[in-house]
Amino acid sequence: CTGNGVCKCRVCECFPNFTGSACDCSLDTFPCMASNGQICNGRGTCECGTCNCTDPKFQGPTCEMCQTCLGVCAEHKDCVQCRAFDKGEKKETCSQECMHFNMTRVESRDKLPQPGQPDPLSHCKEKDVDDCWFYFTYSVNSNGEANVHVVE
Repeated sequence: CTGNGVCKCRVCECFPNFTGSACDCSLDTFPCMASNGQICNGRGTCECGTCNCTDPKFQGPTCEMCQTCLGVCAEHKDCVQCRAFDKGEKKETCSQECMHFNMTRVESRDKLPQPGQPDPLSHCKEKDVDDCWFYFTYSVNSNGEANVHVVE
């Protein structure tokens, strides 16, 4: 019973938190916890303490690695640009496509949230349609709400 149960009449009786014919399947989900606090990053199921990624783009022990995904900054750049500056590729469709985050304007880069806060934070530097740099941060809190802080 792999040390996780006792054998009675050639059948394993598993200790709490273990299952399977040989008690070799842990019911503990801690190894499946992604950095955002979700089981398997919300993109898989935790089976026997291991993530089975159901979204084929994502892989790794907690379904957090995506080789083909845009980075957080590039992914949200067009929406931040239209919401903050009313320009860019999504200017016409901004109100339909880009309302999925809370946005806060700040005066300068040193007013942006800094690393060390509880929510994972991405610092972004992107070019706008006029070839000018703009700066923003992107974070998701424990309630799953996305928050963007953008430098005016």
